[in-house]
Amino acid sequence: MQAERYLNHPTFGMLYLLAPAGEGRDVYATLYAQRMFFLVTQQPRGAQFEVIPYLDARHHAESHLSRCRRDNSPESERWQELFHQTFI
Repeated sequence: MQAERYLNHPTFGMLYLLAPAGEGRDVYATLYAQRMFFLVTQQPRGAQFEVIPYLDARHHAESHLSRCRRDNSPESERWQELFHQTFI
């Protein structure tokens, strides 16, 4: 798996990667509160942050975890651990 990825949000501080969401987007969560979730789209001149509900973030993370399991990805254990730390 790639090293952990972090972004700095201008208002909420450090965010950490929860799961890729497809189409050049990723789901991030606040590092300290861990109850704010963002759909982040990387753009040439920065990043676009969209606040998303808990259940949407969980859905994206579950979908990614299912893809990893289906593809027998060696990273699936790490993604599963991150999912459990965040949502369970």
